[in-house]
Amino acid sequence: MQIVGILAFVVALLLSVMVHEFGHYVMAKKYGMKVSEFFLGFGKRLWSTRRGETEFGIKAIPAGGYCRIEGMAPDDQMAIGEESRAFYKASSGRKLIVLGAGSFLHFVLAYLLLFILFAAIGTTQALPVVNQIVPKSGAQIAGIKAGDEITAINGKSVTNWPRDVLAIRNSGGKELTLVIKRGLERISITAQPKEELIDGKKRWILGIINSYGLKRSNPITAIKNSAIATRDLTKSSFTALAQLPARIPSLWGQTVGGEVRDPNGLVGIVGVARVSGQAVGSDRLTLGERIATFILIIASLNIFVGIFNLLPILPLDGGHMAVTIADEIRAFFARLRGRPRPAGIDVTTLTPITLVVFVILVALTVLLLIADIVNPVNLNL
Repeated sequence: MQIVGILAFVVALLLSVMVHEFGHYVMAKKYGMKVSEFFLGFGKRLWSTRRGETEFGIKAIPAGGYCRIEGMAPDDQMAIGEESRAFYKASSGRKLIVLGAGSFLHFVLAYLLLFILFAAIGTTQALPVVNQIVPKSGAQIAGIKAGDEITAINGKSVTNWPRDVLAIRNSGGKELTLVIKRGLERISITAQPKEELIDGKKRWILGIINSYGLKRSNPITAIKNSAIATRDLTKSSFTALAQLPARIPSLWGQTVGGEVRDPNGLVGIVGVARVSGQAVGSDRLTLGERIATFILIIASLNIFVGIFNLLPILPLDGGHMAVTIADEIRAFFARLRGRPRPAGIDVTTLTPITLVVFVILVALTVLLLIADIVNPVNLNL
């Protein structure tokens, strides 16, 4: 089953790349820019077809993809009569939209995946089903048994156990009336909570240890929960990026020095694929839990990649966006001085900086690749 998870991850990653490039493609076409190629993969062309002026296809190395927009730099040659369709000729606002569209769709895709997770698959949470009874507790005295499902407390239906259980904790020791579903029967039971000291705090409990399982949310709640989860994953991705430089020394030690690999540390694509395989192939998880874990991994990956691509460094989309913003800042000061708009910054002049960043990214990628192979992350699923 692990190989199924790894293959599923590869497919999901390639689809995510396609979504990213599709964002660039759609917005570039909307603003009349010329898009000559849209390919999945790099290297030798395996298959292609032409639709209008754009060639769509697949290349041999499935390590990403690209959407070729003509005229990214002033020196790029455009066909006669199509000079106005060059990317660099567009307004700064349109450039920013085209450049940011790829990352934007990563967030959209992540949100949709999370919505599917909440509404169709469910998330693991405490259920109102009794797994065990604490000896000599109020639940045991009342005759509650393992397997019973609590459907109502004091006449109020139980729909969300983490919230509804507060009726027990805040009971003040008063007797509670519970409606229990036991097999095909529904019975009413009265139970007396007992006061216990838990984590230094006094709480009223019945002595029920709940079962855990997947529970789906209604569509309205799923919309809200998906937005909250997207926000939380975005925050954690920003934190991970901010901590990235500080974690490289420990990654080096885990790769070369044989130190124990930190599951919360840096992980490359191979590592994420391996973790996906572990999740899908785990015998400790139900089928639903495997699917839910896989969806969460892909949603998290899309948010991280979306944010990473917006970093203001070339050759990333964020680097090109930073150049565009710098052009507008220069134009603003030129207007203040009554001068004409200066020529746009030619990104080709920044090639040395781009190469340095590229080398650093490649070095980090290679280090992660080696770490994921010689000292992989193991989640013990």
